[in-house]
Amino acid sequence: METKEYSENKDITVLWTPSRCKHAGVCVKTLPKVYHPKDKPWITPTEASVEELKNQIEKCPTGALGYRLNH
Repeated sequence: METKEYSENKDITVLWTPSRCKHAGVCVKTLPKVYHPKDKPWITPTEASVEELKNQIEKCPTGALGYRLNH
């Protein structure tokens, strides 16, 4: 499975596995400043805190989103 990485935020890298995504929209509804499905790149992790990102990612119903802390 291919996983894409979005690491503009120096503290956290957001991971996205497209094949697992069912486009439920939880990410966009929860953090609309971070997730922009029509843009490239569609995830901008700098628009939220690490805690906000972690909390939202943990609510992804399919597990398509994940994260890695950059320590």
